Amino acid sequence: MHVHILVRTALLLVSSVTVNADVTTTIDPKSNWGAWEGWGTSLAWWAQQFGQRDDLADVFFTLGQTQVNGQSLPGLGFNIVRYNAGACSWNAVGGESMVVSKNVKRSRQMEGFWVDWTNADPASSSWNWSVDVNQRAALQKAIDRGADRTELFSNSPMWWMTKNHNPSGASDGSENIQSWNLEQHAIYIATVAKAFKDKWGIQFGSVDPFNEPTANWWKADGTQEGCHINVATQATIIGHLQTQLNNRGLSTVISASDESYYDQALSTLQNLGSSAISKIARVNVHGYQSGSGDRAGLRALATKSGKALWNSEYGDGVATGADLARYLLQDMRTLKPTAWVYWQVLDGGGWGLIDANNDDGTLGSATQKYFVLAQFARHMRPGMQILDGGRDNVVAAYDASQSKLVIVAVNWDNAQYINFELSGFSGRPSAGSKVTRWLTQIGSGDRYVQYSDTTISGTRFWSYFEKNVVQTFEVTGVRL
Repeated sequence: MHVHILVRTALLLVSSVTVNADVTTTIDPKSNWGAWEGWGTSLAWWAQQFGQRDDLADVFFTLGQTQVNGQSLPGLGFNIVRYNAGACSWNAVGGESMVVSKNVKRSRQMEGFWVDWTNADPASSSWNWSVDVNQRAALQKAIDRGADRTELFSNSPMWWMTKNHNPSGASDGSENIQSWNLEQHAIYIATVAKAFKDKWGIQFGSVDPFNEPTANWWKADGTQEGCHINVATQATIIGHLQTQLNNRGLSTVISASDESYYDQALSTLQNLGSSAISKIARVNVHGYQSGSGDRAGLRALATKSGKALWNSEYGDGVATGADLARYLLQDMRTLKPTAWVYWQVLDGGGWGLIDANNDDGTLGSATQKYFVLAQFARHMRPGMQILDGGRDNVVAAYDASQSKLVIVAVNWDNAQYINFELSGFSGRPSAGSKVTRWLTQIGSGDRYVQYSDTTISGTRFWSYFEKNVVQTFEVTGVRL
């Protein structure tokens, strides 16, 4: 424990008039919000630059302590990894070539494998399997370290499948895939999935052929790959994709549609049609609607449709971790996904968990956001049962194999004690038993500091929270 923490805490305890009245939250052992599948990241941009680095693979895909750029970091233990099938190539076909947005960075142009439309045979010269070495290396390194959930996804069809040959989008943000290439896009995705299995021994668990397809911001002058695809067109492509996966003997399931907003995802699911929905195993949604959107409605429809639900992409430019903590808690309590995936773990402008420049290859330090996410990802592990933590600022998970209860809580208000009531559990640790806790200050300050100063008293325990603090507690000897 750091001396300055002791001094600060002592002063706050003496000045008890500044502390709010105690708040009690009751963990509900009868609740069950699903078995947690895990945490993860999408590769794409950052892996295209940094995919060969073992230290980065270690820090994101193991729980070990890892030295990264002179900084010792606790591993995040991700087990989900999403691989981006690119849309770019720089060859000419029949006198035509890719049209490039004036605003796209090279790091956001992902090399695609089907470079020539004249032949669908993956063994022909129309396919180039030597590209995208670094992203493939990052995928393999993640799997080698225990990542057991893999997904293939597409931001845009290959450039030559688009109406204007620009994989960043149409000039006005309208649908940009050529009508005669709907099946070709499905062939592309299924062929890539089969090639990864045959060439590199990697079988994707799932594949999503779209990325934010309802969005109207995928335009020809955009900053990355993207393609607006109407809902009816999505349904057609899903049908083709299922056929193509079946034709190749792949057990890979389809997820869809990776819409940007909860409301978009709800509308897409409502209008996709029963045939396409029957071919989807999971609903993927992104978290870019922040605090808005009908999370509960999307959860209800996904459940009614018999589909799993992931937040398959979240990102924000707030390096303090405040937005991540707020919207992750909102997701856990209202959307109730069984997995949560951060977009670019390496990036600049506050977006990265570790600050980095994916174009010039420079790597900086971990942001405070890294340590905020560590509170959740290092403790709420795959296979745990997600429980109702009782309040909007609390989430809980139970590990039956270890009789362990994990609680993560955030205090946004003035300094206060929070009591955690465990009376509903059939088995509890005895009075005086230790509860291990970890603390991260949102914004700046302490970064994932561990303490063993908390004990059980009766049916509860409590801890002191300063303002803008996230703490994780592990309670052993607990039975539902």
